[in-house]
Amino acid sequence: MQRRIFILLFSILLIGGGEILAQDAHFSQFYANPIYLNPAFAGSNICPRVTLNFRDQWPEIAGTFITYSASYDQHFDKLSGGIGVSFYGDRAGEGTINTYAASLMYSFRLKVSKKFQMRFALQATYQQKSLDWSKLTFGDMIDPKYGFVYETSEIQPAKLTSGCFDVSTGFIGYTKHIYFGFAAHHITRPYEGFVTQTTRLPVKWTAHFGAYIDLHRKSKKETSFGDVSISPNIIYQQQMNFHYLNEGFYLNFYPFTVGLWLRHSFVNVDALIFMCGIQTSFLRVGYSYDITLSKLSNLSGNAHEVSVQFLFNCPEKHRVIKDLNCPTF
Repeated sequence: MQRRIFILLFSILLIGGGEILAQDAHFSQFYANPIYLNPAFAGSNICPRVTLNFRDQWPEIAGTFITYSASYDQHFDKLSGGIGVSFYGDRAGEGTINTYAASLMYSFRLKVSKKFQMRFALQATYQQKSLDWSKLTFGDMIDPKYGFVYETSEIQPAKLTSGCFDVSTGFIGYTKHIYFGFAAHHITRPYEGFVTQTTRLPVKWTAHFGAYIDLHRKSKKETSFGDVSISPNIIYQQQMNFHYLNEGFYLNFYPFTVGLWLRHSFVNVDALIFMCGIQTSFLRVGYSYDITLSKLSNLSGNAHEVSVQFLFNCPEKHRVIKDLNCPTF
C-alpha cells in the first residue's frame, strides 16, 4: 500500500499540474563521485580514474529511488586540463519514471601562484526521461472498499519519452590545505516533460568548502600506513525551493577513513550520514548509511550507498603536477 501511495503522488504531480518538477538525485559520498558534485574536479586526480556509484534511497518503500553512475576522468598536459565522461541513471517509483544522462566535460587548470591553483570547467549533457504509464495509479481508480480496481479516465500522453541537451559549469580553487568550489548545473534550463513543453529543468547551485589537516604524517612525499588527517567540510545545494546544507568531517587513519555528516534544510533536518572506507594506491571502496531524521523515518528504511574507485598509473612521460589534496569519499 505504501508503494501505491507513492505512485499515486507521482501521478498527481504528473497529471494534476500538467508537468513534473524535477530535482536532481543526490549522493552522500560527495567526493567519491567528484565530477557529479562539480565538473571542475575532472582531471583533479591527475592520473586516470574510474568511479562507480550506487545508491538505494528508502529501500523499505521498494524500488522508490535507485540511482547509479559511472565516470572516467584524467588530466592531459597537452590540453592544460582534464577530460571527464560520466553516465548516470535514476529509477523512481519502481521504474515509473526513469532518467538517463551522458556527460562530457573539460576542466582548464590555471596555476595562479606557486601555492594556489584553480580549475574551470564546462560540461555538456544529453538527458532522457521516460515514463511507464502502466505503473501510474489515479484517484478515480480507487474503490472505497476494494482499493485500486477501476480503469482510469486519464488520457495517456502522446509521447512517453523526453530528451534534452544541457550545459553545466563550475570551478574549484585549492591550496595545500584548503579547497573550495562552485557549480551551476542545468544553466540552459532545457525543456522537459511529457504532457506539455512548458516544464524547464531547474538550475542546481552547489557551493562547497573544506580543509585537509595533517595530524600525523611520516613522509611529505607519499602517504604511509598510519598517517592521520582530518577534513572538515560544508556543502550547500539549492534547486528550485529545495535548500540543503551538508556539514561534516572525515577522519583518515590511512588506509581507513570514517566520516559523519548532517544534511538539513533551513527549517528541517533530513538525515545523519555515517561513512566508512578503505583505500590503497589503486583502489578505493566506500560505504555510507543515511539515517532518516525527518517524518519519513519510520517508513523509509533509510538509505545505502556504495562507491568504488579504480586508480590507474599515469603515462610514463607524464609531467608531475601537484594534484588536489581533498577527501576521496
